[in-house]
Amino acid sequence: MVNSVEMAQSPTSATPLSAIVEAFEDLAKLLKGSKKQEALRLDTFCNTCSKVSVLFNCLGFAFKFAELEYITKLHGLAEASETYGTLQNVLDRDVADGTVKTQGSLSRNLRRVRQGLDLVRAIFENFCSTKDESLKDAASTAYAEVCAPYHTWPIRTAVYAGMYTLPTRDQLLLKLNETNNSAEKKMKRYIDALIPVIQYIDKLYLSRKISLDW
Repeated sequence: MVNSVEMAQSPTSATPLSAIVEAFEDLAKLLKGSKKQEALRLDTFCNTCSKVSVLFNCLGFAFKFAELEYITKLHGLAEASETYGTLQNVLDRDVADGTVKTQGSLSRNLRRVRQGLDLVRAIFENFCSTKDESLKDAASTAYAEVCAPYHTWPIRTAVYAGMYTLPTRDQLLLKLNETNNSAEKKMKRYIDALIPVIQYIDKLYLSRKISLDW
């Protein structure tokens, strides 16, 4: 199995960013093309989301907690895919059991994976809006917007302390095997592709009268 470092160093292989973008564009097309909001298979969703973890790894220690949480929650969903089949079934089961917001529930796992995807979106938006060599402001702002409101003080403190260990802009581009121009184009494509995915997930909760502020 080729790891992320090998992928980044191989000029003949698809870059990690390309794989992520293409996977989410395919998922977005699937959602847009489905009639009457057809059920999204859990295994399809998990396969797409699995490609994102390499980005957290590229950001280093600052996002180690986000990476571990994302991978753990995604793994839980992937394991449940054979039993529950679709994202809708996950929500319906937890609603019936009264465990939607319970620690370790699949509905909670889905919320955290959605949060991870949105964190990447925020980082990409900030990356594209500035040419700063340091990624500290871009990453800190993204974390404050998406994750900090739901993390405990010790976790927030550790994350912000780790911001000083972030790679520089050029170092990140090297890890991703991208130029600044190619990276920005692909990041914008990810942002566009993620919109219907986020909307779809949020609607699953809202249609069941479950708030999104947790």
